[in-house]
Amino acid sequence: MRILVIGDHESKSLWDFYEPSKLEDIDLIISCGDLSPRYLSFLVTMAHAPVLYIHGNHDDKYEMTPPEGCICVDDDLYVYNGIRILGLGGSMRYRYGTHQYTEKEMRTRIRKLWMKLIRYKGFDILLTHSPAKDINDGEDLPHQGFECFRTLLEKYKPKYFIHGHVHMSYGRKYKRIDHYQDTVIINGYDQYVFDYENPDFSSDVSRAGTHMSK
Repeated sequence: MRILVIGDHESKSLWDFYEPSKLEDIDLIISCGDLSPRYLSFLVTMAHAPVLYIHGNHDDKYEMTPPEGCICVDDDLYVYNGIRILGLGGSMRYRYGTHQYTEKEMRTRIRKLWMKLIRYKGFDILLTHSPAKDINDGEDLPHQGFECFRTLLEKYKPKYFIHGHVHMSYGRKYKRIDHYQDTVIINGYDQYVFDYENPDFSSDVSRAGTHMSK
């Protein structure tokens, strides 16, 4: 399965200079947040693939103008073609904001998902807006990562951890690809494409496009 990851910056290649060939082999599009809802709606219209998204810390506008035709997986565990995706949007709280959280608040969000984590025996992709604490995050409060994300990586050992928020344009400190134990970490800034090989799941988690209600 070929997955397109996007986040934080609308790619001119995909929007201003779009050509059908750029999306024709994409099977799934995943947004890490802080993107125009019009951009996501455009991509889901042009691609033959679903668009899954979580909220970034600047996505208050989604409340009034949600991305049409796209699927929000924030605070959810979504299964697409056998791939279990856990979505946790938002950033560390640095001022009042709809999609900003303290470490304690983020842990509370994770606890609310425990039944799904047990039922589906973990997850394969952790999709967040912010990075994990001390893994490709920033020193300033707005860009600090969550310690509980690192805990999730250590406990469930997903194949991929996909995040945004720390723009690669900030400097060389922020890597496109990193690793933590057995997990590959992808910074979804702008756009990035990778191939995911479907694991062999038991039948209870292999139903294509299964969406577990909140």
